Amino acid sequence: MFMRNLVLFRFPIATDFSEVDTLLPQVLLKPVGPLEMNSRGFISPFGREEKAVFSHRIGDALWLTVGGEDKILPGGVVNDMLARKLEEIEGMEGRKLGGRERKRLKDDLLHELMPRAVVKSSRTDALIDLGHGFVAVDSSSRKTGESVVSDIRGLLGSFPAMPLNAEVAPRTILTGWIAGEALPTGISLGEECELKDPVEGGAVVKCQHQELRCDEIDKHLDAGKQVTKLALVFEDSLSFVLGDDLIVRKLKFLDGALDRLDDDDGRRAELDARFALQSGEVRRLFLLLEQAFRLSTVN
Repeated sequence: MFMRNLVLFRFPIATDFSEVDTLLPQVLLKPVGPLEMNSRGFISPFGREEKAVFSHRIGDALWLTVGGEDKILPGGVVNDMLARKLEEIEGMEGRKLGGRERKRLKDDLLHELMPRAVVKSSRTDALIDLGHGFVAVDSSSRKTGESVVSDIRGLLGSFPAMPLNAEVAPRTILTGWIAGEALPTGISLGEECELKDPVEGGAVVKCQHQELRCDEIDKHLDAGKQVTKLALVFEDSLSFVLGDDLIVRKLKFLDGALDRLDDDDGRRAELDARFALQSGEVRRLFLLLEQAFRLSTVN
């Protein structure tokens, strides 16, 4: 298990997680019912086949996983079946059905199809750093991150986690870095960026596999474009793309980090070692972002 994206939230360090293992069995994922479209709940970080352990902790790092089951009803299939039924009924009755009748017919059709729909399973991992008061959700979507935080809030009863709040506009800092301002210690530029004209509907330039300190980029900066996504490398351990929304995307653990993994035997031991490594590296990255962007704390 290595996270590929990070949506980050802060919460008060005093938040009580001592009852997590007692509370988790009450909010586990249940199979989606015949007449339900989806179901959500916690599952074991070690996989759905694990029926006894529903969280994992090493030191101040807590690992929780939210599972989901969603029924897939392709819109095209539903609409085709609805069109055939409408044609059949209108042919028999010799009249056009009104809007309410059409909606009721579609609802009846969905009700009929739901028990036969394909079920898609999903999981979203969350790393909770109890010592530094932040949550990292493995997603590139703010909405998904907030949904997982809401699930944790439902588990605990209260969880005042908030999105990261920077004292300085992240876009300004990212633009300064690509323009030649000093980067934080241990950080270097990657080979990908996105620049936008700040006016609404302005031009967007996306660069990949390119040296970012070059005349071409400078011309875009001189024209007033600002950096909204920037590829960065943290020492020889992590590479990632940081957005002006402070979401970390395309997170990759490099050889400098992976070389520290032990060659343990067994899947559980391997996952345990990976989680220990990951929690430490994500913590280092969070502390770097906290300082670089002057992130506000949550009281």
